[in-house]
Amino acid sequence: MVSRAVVKDVSLPAAILFDLDGTLVDSERENVESVVLACRRLGSELDDDERRFIVGHSWNEIHARLAKAHGLSVSMDQMIASAVDEKRVLLERGGHRALPSAVETIHRLAAAGVPLAIASGASRVEVRDAIQGIGVARFFPVALGAEDYPRGKPAPDPYLMAMDRLGVRAEANRCVVIEDATPGVLAGKAAGARVIGVRVGNFVGYDLSASDLVVDTLADITDDCLRQLVR
Repeated sequence: MVSRAVVKDVSLPAAILFDLDGTLVDSERENVESVVLACRRLGSELDDDERRFIVGHSWNEIHARLAKAHGLSVSMDQMIASAVDEKRVLLERGGHRALPSAVETIHRLAAAGVPLAIASGASRVEVRDAIQGIGVARFFPVALGAEDYPRGKPAPDPYLMAMDRLGVRAEANRCVVIEDATPGVLAGKAAGARVIGVRVGNFVGYDLSASDLVVDTLADITDDCLRQLVR
């Protein structure tokens, strides 16, 4: 458990809201491949545009697009379950991999008393597996998956719900969203937060220019730069 004795530095953000895949964990390639394999089981092959769409979008939008394009009658929950099975096989050998400085950054922010949340487009079980896999689950009292909200990124719903659950929605302009993909950056901005784009996990080359700040890795997100964003 995170210590209850931690006193928050009030000059830091009201909360920090993380994307997961491509931001904290190096898992985007496995995400894409798991959906490809799940659809292949159903007799459908995904094209390059569909594969790219998987990165940065939630299961809500992924399922809707693929079901319509390929005439698939499976529910979102059924597609998720199939993809999760495939993903666990893909990760069986190496496990979940934290992106550079992800774990250290989470520890530092938690030690400073900053409330932390995850608002991911992955399913709840994928979120749980990932944050347990890199040993940071205890730092996230709020960890949302695609089943928790009606519209995925770039709609603001995931981040607004995370703010609500942390009790900081009235301070949205003092919250910081950390993202690796355009849909997430736009979702954070639409929720009224400040947004940091991180390049290291952005392997498809999403445009991060709408962010308030773009950095190479999470190590570049210092306390001073956070203070500057929310002052």
